[in-house]
Amino acid sequence: MDPAVLAWALAQPAGSRAAVLASAYTGGTTRVTFDGRTIEYRSLEELGRALAVLRGAETTSARRPSMTLASFSREGTR
Repeated sequence: MDPAVLAWALAQPAGSRAAVLASAYTGGTTRVTFDGRTIEYRSLEELGRALAVLRGAETTSARRPSMTLASFSREGTR
């Protein structure tokens, strides 16, 4: 597990999906209950991958879209 992912998840508000997954990971359990649903992960590695995917989704949606302006000119070409 990437320590940066775990640190990010532990810094999330209590009760959030990331915080619940991080708590399960640090507690060594693979069963997680969130929003009335219980999920049983096959291993701590799989739970860690779920955390990494969640962080990736969160940080991607927080980024601002980028834009590039391209301009073309016929001047100077023959």
